[in-house]
Amino acid sequence: MPKRAERAVPQPMIAPVAAPSGTYLVTRARPVLTHPAPVLAARTAEDDPSDPAVVALAGVLVTTMRASPACVGLAAPQIGEGRRMFCMDVTGHPRARSCAGLVVMVNPRIVARTEPVVMREGCMSVPDLTGNVARPEEVLVVGLEPGSGRIIQVEADGIEARCLQHEIDHLNGLLFLDHVHDPRGLFARRSYASPRG
Repeated sequence: MPKRAERAVPQPMIAPVAAPSGTYLVTRARPVLTHPAPVLAARTAEDDPSDPAVVALAGVLVTTMRASPACVGLAAPQIGEGRRMFCMDVTGHPRARSCAGLVVMVNPRIVARTEPVVMREGCMSVPDLTGNVARPEEVLVVGLEPGSGRIIQVEADGIEARCLQHEIDHLNGLLFLDHVHDPRGLFARRSYASPRG
C-alpha cells in the first residue's frame, strides 16, 4: 500500500457532483433505519445510474442527510433502498481536511488506499453507540454520477476518507460495529450532535 508521501493518487479531487439539471430535487426526508433492520445487512448489487429511480433517490438521500442533525453521509440501505449509492458532504466539519462538497455516487469502489488509523466513529443506524475503527487514512474512490453516468472520483483524507469508506460499507451490508473486534472499543453515545453517517 502506498504511504502518504509516496501516493500516486492524482490531484486535485474531482467533485462536487450534481445531477444533470445542476441540483438534486428536494423531496421529503425519509426515516433512517436502525440496526438490526435486515436491509442494513444485505449487500447491494450494481445499479444503472441512468435509471430514473436512481436519479430520484439521489434527491431523497440528499434531503434526508441534510434534514438529519450533524449527518455527513447517508447510504441508500439506511433509508430502506437496496441500491448501490450514497451521498456525502463534510463541508463545515471541524475535523475535515479534504472537502469535495456534496458527493452523490452510484457503484462506488475504492481504488487506492493508505495505511489505517484508528478513529472514533458513529452511525445514524446505530444511534446509541460509537466505536474505535481502523480505516485507511486516505482513499481514492471512483463511481458514477446519477443521471449522466459520468465517471467521477474523489480523493479524500481524514474524516472525508472515513465517511466514504463508512458509506461503502453500508452498500456491502456492513456497519462500523463489524469492524470493532474488542468490546472495549465500543462506547455509549454522549451526544446526538456529533457528526455521524
